[in-house]
Amino acid sequence: MLEAALIELTTTGYTALTVEGVARRAGVHKTTIYRNWKDSDGLVVDALTSHFATDIPIPDTGAVESDLRVLARSLVATMTTRAGRALLSTVLSDAVRIPRLAEVKRTLFEDRFRRAEPVVTRAVERGELPEDTDPAELLKALVAPIYFRLVFTGEPVDDTTADRSVRVVLAAANAGALTAP
Repeated sequence: MLEAALIELTTTGYTALTVEGVARRAGVHKTTIYRNWKDSDGLVVDALTSHFATDIPIPDTGAVESDLRVLARSLVATMTTRAGRALLSTVLSDAVRIPRLAEVKRTLFEDRFRRAEPVVTRAVERGELPEDTDPAELLKALVAPIYFRLVFTGEPVDDTTADRSVRVVLAAANAGALTAP
């Protein structure tokens, strides 16, 4: 049902998504969905959370530059798919006024940063980054140029964008600019 909800979201968009449409796509009766979710908002929240919690693997290549490159390129690959565009559209739309959807946006980012934190921690332990580097600040700085292009400028986003973001964030971290606020 979660996969059906995600497909329905990417096909119809958030505002046109219905429990009936998801049920039809999943091959179940809508009461089956209502037994698990009280409304379509909860279903969308769970579908997006489930999909994006596992979609970007956390690398351990042995070097911070290649770890960050894998992270950034995975983000680009994920966010340029139909599901990624649906997530962006959903979390940037009026739907965020719905408390559960606003919560999913916050939860998705917190989960991503928490899961990726070991990349920075290992780099500090290996002496590749300054000891006072804040993992969350580094990760926010890493993804910011990618999201800026996806959301605001509409410029192409590709591996070059990801690689440039890695170079910039490493320079900032090594200059001491990414410490805890």
